[in-house]
Amino acid sequence: MKYIIKKILMMILTLVVVSFCVFLAFSLIPGDPATRKLGTEATPELIMQYREKMGLNDPLLVRYFRWLISFIKGDMGTSYSYSVPVSSMLMNKLPITLTLGIMSFVMMIVISIPLGIYTAKHENGYIDKVIVVINQIIMAVPPFFSGILLTFLFGMIFKLFTPGGFVSYTQDMGAFLKYLILPAISIALPKAAMSTKLLRGSVIAEAEKDYTRTAYSRGNSTTEVLYRHVLKNAMIPVITFMGMALADMIAGSIVIEQVFSIPGISRILLTSISNRDYPVVEAIIMGIAILVIVTNLLVDIIYRIIDPRIETME
Repeated sequence: MKYIIKKILMMILTLVVVSFCVFLAFSLIPGDPATRKLGTEATPELIMQYREKMGLNDPLLVRYFRWLISFIKGDMGTSYSYSVPVSSMLMNKLPITLTLGIMSFVMMIVISIPLGIYTAKHENGYIDKVIVVINQIIMAVPPFFSGILLTFLFGMIFKLFTPGGFVSYTQDMGAFLKYLILPAISIALPKAAMSTKLLRGSVIAEAEKDYTRTAYSRGNSTTEVLYRHVLKNAMIPVITFMGMALADMIAGSIVIEQVFSIPGISRILLTSISNRDYPVVEAIIMGIAILVIVTNLLVDIIYRIIDPRIETME
């Protein structure tokens, strides 16, 4: 319990530090939200009135704590550009980005775990060598570039989908999920390759330890030793990687959305950065930070459950 409490306190402290850094960064970036909102022909008096109305003339720490307290209460603020609550702007787009990230995560698991186990069992075999080479190639290709290749191949050559022909989940859930398959593959492939390599190496390392030889001496078959003994320990670093990969995939979905013209969080984020609409940008970045940090906390807890020695080692 002390281990979990310690991790939660560290998570809270990290989030506070991240929130201040995010707020400070956007306060220092050149560009005035009032000028972007009112246009270049706005008079200095109108700009001053707008800044006063939005609280932009207050000291930095006053603005930060006002924003932080509101954020903790669930109020993400009001968009400078559209004068609507930030939460309502993000609510319709968030399911798209989350669905894409979760689909990618599921694909990574489905691909990497069987491949990792298979290549470990057939170490240095022909198929193992082929998969290792393919893994290296996939890890070297950025997701956005593989997304471009998939769009060109399946969208423009084979005509299996219409690039830019996005269908909302509110209209047709089946068509919505179908359109997200290729973007999800683009995100999942590099992580699946890394996870496969990590699991393969971890299984091979565990298979050479003394407890494995003891299990064999008791008459267990290779399959029994693998699934009853080796995988439990071999999966620990893999679970850690997959936990971090989940948050990374959801964040990476923002980039892929631009490649496939998916109207998710990315469109709002880029527009808001251009318009200096800081409440929207800060809410999105803080959302990503919370996702990453909370996911890491859950991974640490799962890690602790799998290996109780962690608490005594720290």
